[in-house]
Amino acid sequence: MNYRRQVACALAAVMLVSLAGSVILLREIDRMREGATLEEVLYIPSPKVLKAMSLGYTGLAADIYWTRVIQYFGEKHRAKAQQYQLLAPLLDITTTLDPHLIVAFQFGSTFLAQKPPEGAGQPEKAVALIERGIRENPDTWQLYYELGFLQYMELHNPAAAARTFERGSKIPHAHPFLKILAAAMAQHAGERELARMLWTTTYETTEDAMIKQNAFKHLRALKVDDDVLHLEQIVDIFKTRTGRTPQNVAELVQAGLLRGIPLDPLGHPYKIVDGRVEVEDRNALPFITKGLPPNVKSEFLQLDKTVEKQ
Repeated sequence: MNYRRQVACALAAVMLVSLAGSVILLREIDRMREGATLEEVLYIPSPKVLKAMSLGYTGLAADIYWTRVIQYFGEKHRAKAQQYQLLAPLLDITTTLDPHLIVAFQFGSTFLAQKPPEGAGQPEKAVALIERGIRENPDTWQLYYELGFLQYMELHNPAAAARTFERGSKIPHAHPFLKILAAAMAQHAGERELARMLWTTTYETTEDAMIKQNAFKHLRALKVDDDVLHLEQIVDIFKTRTGRTPQNVAELVQAGLLRGIPLDPLGHPYKIVDGRVEVEDRNALPFITKGLPPNVKSEFLQLDKTVEKQ
């Protein structure tokens, strides 16, 4: 056997071993589909063990685990779960296998941070994940945006967010809106205005359908909050003029205070209950903070009072 044939045989053997390792890895991960629980599959292989098992096919393994992240989150989200215990570990495995899988950092940070049932309610882990993403991908401006977003929306730290947006704006080909956000944070613009700017930027720049849908829900909720605040002002004007509380929105129209019956983003008319403005179906409008009955506290409150002094 000549030298070339020996080399070819050796390479063929290596490929066969790698293929066998990949098949074993795939089968091990696919055990979650039938028979084994997700916990059993997750905690058998650590990120280091998985990297060794992949025999160099870490990108393939990361893609498989990223699919598992989507499946896990989707199932929990549809079930309106209050706990997402495996979301952070699954994301850790995924991003360890492929530290350049940007969508995993973006998706993971967003849905780790949000309060249940829209996410895991773990903003600290979300920040740690995105900071690791920046260390691994320092030239990706989208990650600076995500970090600044979390610093403002979850940590209530506009000064830190302003610094992060400013850093991100210096990345080559960064979205020009980062400079605008940095300036707005530094000037302490209104909370709802900043929230709308952030969610609009998320909606317009992401290619991930789930993140886009999530941003759309937040923007819809902000519109409801604005609508309710405006209608509450109209109700107060009606009370001042008539000395009584309007029974419904139609009375505000008849009094010439509104041109027509205002509708929420779902097409339902707002209603007046004991002088309060409420939405028709609060369960269909996650993240709203206005228009709720007095005994119902928003489970999705995103903007607590921003810390004015850092």
